[in-house]
Amino acid sequence: RESVGKEEAGNLTGAFGRVSGANSVAIVGSGPAGLAAAHDLALMGLRPTIYEMEPVAAGMLYLGVPEYRLPRRLIDAEVGFIRDLGVEIRTGVDVGKDISIGELLEGHAAVIIAIGAKRSKRLLMEGVDGPGVFGGVEFLRDVALGKRSDIGEKVVVIGGGNVAYDVSRTVLREGDTDDFQNRRLNVDVQQDVSRAALRQAGVKIVHLCCLESRKEMLADEREVLEGSEEGVQLYNSLGPDRILRDEAGRVRGVRFKKVLSIFDERGRFAPQYDEDTITEIEANTVLFAVGQQSDFGLLDPDRDGVAFSERGTPEVDDSLSTTRQGLFVAGDAAHGPKLMIDAIASGKRVARSVYEHVTGQRIAFQQESTHSLIPGYKREPGYECLPRREPLAFSPDERLSDPGKQVEKPFTAPAAVEQASRCLDCGVNTIFDGGKCVRCGGCVEICPESCLKIVSLDRLDFAASVDSGHKNSEENPGYSAIIKNDERCTRCGLCAIRCPVGAITMERYQFQCSLHRSGAN
Repeated sequence: RESVGKEEAGNLTGAFGRVSGANSVAIVGSGPAGLAAAHDLALMGLRPTIYEMEPVAAGMLYLGVPEYRLPRRLIDAEVGFIRDLGVEIRTGVDVGKDISIGELLEGHAAVIIAIGAKRSKRLLMEGVDGPGVFGGVEFLRDVALGKRSDIGEKVVVIGGGNVAYDVSRTVLREGDTDDFQNRRLNVDVQQDVSRAALRQAGVKIVHLCCLESRKEMLADEREVLEGSEEGVQLYNSLGPDRILRDEAGRVRGVRFKKVLSIFDERGRFAPQYDEDTITEIEANTVLFAVGQQSDFGLLDPDRDGVAFSERGTPEVDDSLSTTRQGLFVAGDAAHGPKLMIDAIASGKRVARSVYEHVTGQRIAFQQESTHSLIPGYKREPGYECLPRREPLAFSPDERLSDPGKQVEKPFTAPAAVEQASRCLDCGVNTIFDGGKCVRCGGCVEICPESCLKIVSLDRLDFAASVDSGHKNSEENPGYSAIIKNDERCTRCGLCAIRCPVGAITMERYQFQCSLHRSGAN
């Protein structure tokens, strides 16, 4: 990977030119947006430096995604590849405390804030402040860093999305700190059945309670099913009313009201409750997974000259630039919590804006598309009838025996090839040459999906842009057209095989994007 990274960097910096050493860019945060921005800026010839407050790089990739879902070795490999491009990553630097935004702007040509949404939202209710109540994101962070979490035997997780299940399933995997830390460091630890049982005895019950009904839940169906297998007890249509505490201030449970509806007639979030139907669930610990938000404590609107929107985030324009010259925002910090791929796309977008700001030149994409003939095209026998196979999973006991053990088993090589062959290959198009067609109808007869028809032109409604010479008239009677329903086509290629005159070919659509540098408008 190291040689590939350096070769790729050399090729692109040769195309764009290496900028001077003074043209460095500071990136605050090493999550998906920050890493994506650093990757592209390095390939463009700039010198990115990432400042990360945590002791490890990769942000929520490392701290928010459980190890059983995303192995740490894969994250380390990706971060290492980006480092090989010349990106410097300084961990343990808390921007706003150790160094200010103003100082970063003085030392760098531009600054990108990509701090993500690493703080859990909490609901305002009686009993929420005090021991025994935690944010789900903060809990996941502590587990990822090998820190001991003071979790009781009975846990209530409030939320109905994938993060709520990440939290719930991680709680069930929590055990002895030393044992867990040894596994994180790849130390070989001998475990027997009784040892595994002891680890799981630390937390006996995890209740996941959410406003949504079962059909309305945002969590993936697979998460719900696997969580249930592992022992997560799901309660739908319950709205938290208050956290119950004993005389010593310790959490003893959560009181819920029955949810009648979540949205009003206009689709706006406006939960309605049955005040007379109350449910109390006993608990020692409450974890909130009802949303995430960014912490902009590193910015001061007056001191840093940054305007904030009504929702408490920095105002940015289309280029993701703030009102402070040279200061940009990307990822969840700019758009609010979204998918990981959205953060990556935002990081790549801000990289182009920063490049233009620093060099005065614009990076633009140019796309070239082609169709290429596929000689001897044919599909695997029975490919359209192969059933979808779900990946097999390890048993719940196996999953819970090791916090880092992946849940799903990989496909065997033959099974992977078989599943790949189910692809209908929508990039392949059926191309018709009207000049060769003899209207024999063979293609229509052989099509197994009945997606081809030959019809006379007088049965078709043409757009105004169609050349009138191709329409039926008294001067050119008898013209026909082949029409195709692309939504039903399975790209079997039988029509091309059947055509006696070679009027039908199977061709692959391809496009290539290239970057071009031009002067800024």
